[in-house]
Amino acid sequence: MTDDPAISLLIVDDHPVVRDGLRGMFESVPGFRVLGEAADGVEALERAAALDPDVVLMDLRMPGGSGVDAIRELSRRGARAKVLVLTTYDTDSDTLPAIEAGATGYLLKDAPREELFAAVRAAAEGRTVLSPAVASRLVSAVRAPAAESRSAPLSAREREVLALVARGTSNRETARELFISEATVKTHLTHLYAKLGVRDRAAAVAVAYERGILGGPDAG
Repeated sequence: MTDDPAISLLIVDDHPVVRDGLRGMFESVPGFRVLGEAADGVEALERAAALDPDVVLMDLRMPGGSGVDAIRELSRRGARAKVLVLTTYDTDSDTLPAIEAGATGYLLKDAPREELFAAVRAAAEGRTVLSPAVASRLVSAVRAPAAESRSAPLSAREREVLALVARGTSNRETARELFISEATVKTHLTHLYAKLGVRDRAAAVAVAYERGILGGPDAG
């Protein structure tokens, strides 16, 4: 129904107990609707095409079809669904490929319930979601290319845009808050990506925290 405000979900994990737990968790609170489940990346593509969910909760390492391959294929197909990675792995070899493949966010399975709910809501709106542990992993993966552009400081406006990005603000919301057009926001993002040596919002936030451009728990 078009007037249903619930966020629709597809749960992808090779462990039935995990899928059952996630389904029960999301069905226990209003605002979410679990449309289906998949046990691997290949099945995830089939189910996503058939169900058209708002958000896909995607595990990464699954026999029969990896999560990264599925994310990449969903991006290639231009799928409407946003992909939120939910995994136990936070190594460099897992995080960066998933983000580069097109994942909107990346959380670990030990995240608290409310954090997971908030992350799904943010992902449904297209906002970047990154757990602190994953952000630190991303930093190490992008540090080398970022170091090459350290001499290019961000402008005051670029810092404002970056701060809003770190808060999970969409381009439209950023434009409204700064009284500029969405096209201008995208231009600022392009410039700050180049200056930070990154390719997307999640990596930009990670590098900005690492450099102290943005404040954080480890700042100072």
